[in-house]
Amino acid sequence: MELHENTQRIQRALLVGIDTGEYDAEASMQELTELVKSAGAEPVACLMQKREKPDGATCVGSGRLEEITEICRQQEIDFLVFDTELTPTQIRNIEEASDVRTIDRTMLILDIFALRARSNEGKLQVELAQLKYLLPRLSGKGKEMSRLGGGVGTRGPGETKLETDKRHIRRRIETLKESLSELSQRRERHRRRRKKEGVITCAIVGYTNAGKSTLMNALTKAGVLSEDKLFATLDPTSRALKLPSGVSVMLIDTVGLIRRLPHHLVEAFKSTLEEAADADILLNVCDASSDEYRLHLEITNSLLRELGCVDRPIVSVFNKCDLIENPEDLPRESGSVKICAKQGRGLDELLQVIEDHLPVRLRRFRLMVPFDQAGLLSVLRQAGALQSEEYRAEGILAEAIVEEALWHKVEPFAVD
Repeated sequence: MELHENTQRIQRALLVGIDTGEYDAEASMQELTELVKSAGAEPVACLMQKREKPDGATCVGSGRLEEITEICRQQEIDFLVFDTELTPTQIRNIEEASDVRTIDRTMLILDIFALRARSNEGKLQVELAQLKYLLPRLSGKGKEMSRLGGGVGTRGPGETKLETDKRHIRRRIETLKESLSELSQRRERHRRRRKKEGVITCAIVGYTNAGKSTLMNALTKAGVLSEDKLFATLDPTSRALKLPSGVSVMLIDTVGLIRRLPHHLVEAFKSTLEEAADADILLNVCDASSDEYRLHLEITNSLLRELGCVDRPIVSVFNKCDLIENPEDLPRESGSVKICAKQGRGLDELLQVIEDHLPVRLRRFRLMVPFDQAGLLSVLRQAGALQSEEYRAEGILAEAIVEEALWHKVEPFAVD
């Protein structure tokens, strides 16, 4: 792992924030702390400065920069992380003053994505986002471009060669866009085939580290990587889920969201998020033990609205209820569910809620169809409703999951 290549120890980070009143700076800094931990580094301390706007040259004031430099020297800080987007000039000036490598929030998130991407599409999306972020910052980049060492903020394309030129990066961006377009078209064909075959899809969405992958594993035994880290899952996973009635739906796990998610990443992962946007049912999973669970739910709902998901059921799923004293105090929204995915509590209720929100009303029937009425089985077979059939002396014993429009045809042959 890059974090240990040069130093043989976990890298130490100093976190710096600017409070301009535009957002909850304290909560954002807490999230930045978790991001640093997810990158495999140790957040040593956090510094916050109230300002009307960031300083154009160094982001923070000269006095605070001197304080940062002194802390870096005393605490053996390996890199600085600013909780705001820095310009190349600001990075260069801060590094010259502190003699410590400096990155911003976006660079940190891109670094985590580069570390976690597993699928070919995920890696292409991350590289595209990194190059788009790097391109306008290429001019004037100095020693941070020539460093060959590893560490947080140095993974990915373009960081290790000073002579990398903009033409090469633009060509690579176009190549990545073409490759992702082909993958997106293939994903769209799969979605259309699922729709044609009547496959019902249910997507798990929500804030990062809310327990989405744990829920996926609990419901389907999917074996998805599940860690107590931000952005543990980047690549979507699909598995069949059988509901109590016997109806099967396609359950999809998706990338987690975060406040102030860099625009480059929203764009790069849009094809992945579209997988959720096209689902018939959406499970908005939140960490009920977080003080900000309401905000997390709203951030997810806001993105879903941007993606056009206003015409399908969105179920609020309050996870990690074992970590709070009074789960009954949580909002009692219509159709919401309280669960503990890790312990498997509340999953039966969740399955029932998913079934209640199916886009079509379905019922499982056990039928005894006379041989002279065997044409009914052909109708069910064409509709994809026939689950099994067994020839007996008195007729054909069959099981089928039938849409409401066909109930009147099968009810005369239903048996217990």
